[in-house]
Amino acid sequence: MPSTNDGSTAASRLPDGGDLLRLVGFVVLVNVVGATPAVLGGPDSAWFQALEKPWFYPPGWAFGVAWTILFTLMGVALYRVWREGTERRAVRLAIGAFALQMVFNVAWTPTFFTLQRPGLALGVIAVLWVLVAGTIAAFDRVDRPAAALLVPYLAWVSFATVLNYALWSLN
Repeated sequence: MPSTNDGSTAASRLPDGGDLLRLVGFVVLVNVVGATPAVLGGPDSAWFQALEKPWFYPPGWAFGVAWTILFTLMGVALYRVWREGTERRAVRLAIGAFALQMVFNVAWTPTFFTLQRPGLALGVIAVLWVLVAGTIAAFDRVDRPAAALLVPYLAWVSFATVLNYALWSLN
């Protein structure tokens, strides 16, 4: 279904002062929600350090950089959809799809690192991939540039799925 907003309407204007604060708020909110599970556990644990890693495992710093960029793009995308007006059904559905995929995004870290269940985490991330693709489609119905901002996220989740599979199969 084609987007109702191809970026050429008033919704694509640059934000004014109030809009800029709301945009920053969306970006901060998504970054905080997305980063919160890291306090529950992460790659610094002895369990994870002992796992055999695939040859394509990135350096540790790459994850923080990638997720900060992705969460920032996600916050901008969510803001763009939200500002189209929550009275619109398509906007509410898109925001709902975003919230649902964030639940699975947040659930992956404790599933993998805290529960130490890479097989179960693989299931979580597989569902996340489907939900991100669905969120992109829902965003596209509201604001095509917002949908485009989520494409790098889908690419990273695709890579992370392969990485999760490799870690599970090697260990």
